[in-house]
Amino acid sequence: MTHVSLKDLTKVYPGSKVPSLDRLSLEIPTGELTALLGPSGCGKTTTMKMIAGLLTPTSGDVTFDDRSILREKPEHRGVVMVFQNYLLFPYMSVADNIGFGLKMRKVDKSEIDRRVGEMLDLVKLPDLGKRRPSELSGGQQQRVALARALIVQPKVLLLDEPLSNLDAHLRFEMRDLIRSLQQEMGITTIFVTHDQEEAVVLADKVALILDGRLCQYDHADVFYKRPANEAVARFFGGQNFIPGQSSGTAFDSALGQLALPQNAITGKGTLTFRPENVKIGPSQTNGLTAILEDRIYLGTQTRLRLRVGETMVEAIANPDEVGDFEVGGPVPIHLPPQALWVLQ
Repeated sequence: MTHVSLKDLTKVYPGSKVPSLDRLSLEIPTGELTALLGPSGCGKTTTMKMIAGLLTPTSGDVTFDDRSILREKPEHRGVVMVFQNYLLFPYMSVADNIGFGLKMRKVDKSEIDRRVGEMLDLVKLPDLGKRRPSELSGGQQQRVALARALIVQPKVLLLDEPLSNLDAHLRFEMRDLIRSLQQEMGITTIFVTHDQEEAVVLADKVALILDGRLCQYDHADVFYKRPANEAVARFFGGQNFIPGQSSGTAFDSALGQLALPQNAITGKGTLTFRPENVKIGPSQTNGLTAILEDRIYLGTQTRLRLRVGETMVEAIANPDEVGDFEVGGPVPIHLPPQALWVLQ
């Protein structure tokens, strides 16, 4: 098991003056699963390739257990990368694909066969060893690629958009499998994704990268409760941002004076709260009267567009809670203090 440190990692591609990755620093503890999250072009895959040795950093360092690996060839780093398109050998059987890394290491054939059998059981493909990749579904091919990576017992496992090529119903299955295998084997794992939900469900910690810079690195729930800035909040689905002044215990804005949770920052700032934290019904604390501007039924939820004075508020509620309210009519709402967060 390996502790991974990224220290001021920077990459500027030839001909560009703008860094693709700008001074990224992360500490990834031994045995944890970390998500590099962000939109296309933000620098997350560049980061992964520099860890793997497929790209050379412009500056900065990558260390495994406090030892720099930048001078080591990719094949000597103990890193295995599972690519988005699997890259299975089409002319080999599933078993031969999985055992290929051991064969290159000149492991005895009987040992290869034994470990391939174990891996096939582990990824729940016990009877498919003799098939070719073309005879497998996308989900099965992803399992084979994962087994091929895990069988060599890497120090660090890298997964590039591991679920992006799968149908929705297969993503849940593969998500659970990746998480259970990673926990069982205790391999330090880093995966790249643009999918917020995927990162939240899979990762121990999430590193949000926007425009080549690390915006926040934390446990998933912190992104929802205490985003570092407005860009982070918006990426995680935040839609309510109200400018005003905080006294530390109350926030004065166009919504009036609202009670804040303890230890709120003071001074000029922006109040944010998530749509699902807008509660329907009156309350003596942070109670407001809104006008229902629009409603969209989403099945298990209803999205509401509300107007409080001249300020628009987005809310999400249970359909049963809003069944009697009509567009253009009043809706009593309240904002629980613990759901409010002040950004500066």
